[in-house]
Amino acid sequence: MISKLLHSLAAFVIWGISTTGYLGIMLMMAIESACIPLPSEVIMPFSGALVVPEVAAAYGRNPFSLFWVATAGAIGCNLGSVLAYEVGAYGGRRMIEKYGKYILLNKHDLELADKFFKKWGAATVFVGRLLPVVRTFIALPAGIAKMPRVRFHVYTFLGSWPWCFALAYVGMKLGENWDTLGKYFHRFDVVIGAFLLIGFSWFVWSHWKNRMRGESAEA
Repeated sequence: MISKLLHSLAAFVIWGISTTGYLGIMLMMAIESACIPLPSEVIMPFSGALVVPEVAAAYGRNPFSLFWVATAGAIGCNLGSVLAYEVGAYGGRRMIEKYGKYILLNKHDLELADKFFKKWGAATVFVGRLLPVVRTFIALPAGIAKMPRVRFHVYTFLGSWPWCFALAYVGMKLGENWDTLGKYFHRFDVVIGAFLLIGFSWFVWSHWKNRMRGESAEA
C-alpha cells in the first residue's frame, strides 16, 4: 500500500517536471515549502538530470539550464512560503500546534525552527533554507514573529537558490554518468522512486516517533 503510494508520488514528480518544465519545478518546490512533505531532495536532482541532453531526450524534452532549474526551484520556495508565513502570521503558534499534526508537523519541529529564529533573528530564514527539515518549516516562526515580508522573501530566495543549485548539480552529474550507472539501475525513475521511498519513510518515521514522544510527555 505505502510502496504503491510512494511510486505514484514519484511518478507525479517525474510527470509534473518532465511535462511542464520549469513551471513544474516551481509547483513542486512550492508544495514542499508550504510544509507538505514532498522532498526537495527528490524534486531538484531529477530536475538537474534533465540538464543532460540524453536524459532530457528520454523524457521528450529539450535540455534544461542548470541556472534556471535552480532559479525555478528558489522561486517555488518563495511561492510556497507565502502560505506558511501567513498561517504563522494570522494563525499564531496555537493554531500551528493544534493542526500541524495533519501534515506531520510536531512541536519538536516547531521548537527547532523557533530555536534557530530566536538565536539568529531574520538571518535564520537565510541559514534555515540551507538546512534539511528546518528549511521546510522556517516560514512558520517567521510569520509568527511578523518578520517584514519583503525581507522574508529576499532571504528565502537567497537561501533557497544555493540549496536548489546543489541538489540539481548532483542530479546533473548522475545524468552525465548514466551510461555507467544505468546498467545498475536500468531506469532513472527507479532511482527517483528509491530516493523518495527512503526519504519519505524516514520523514514519517521520525515525525511519528517525535509526535508519540510529545504526547507521552504531555500525558
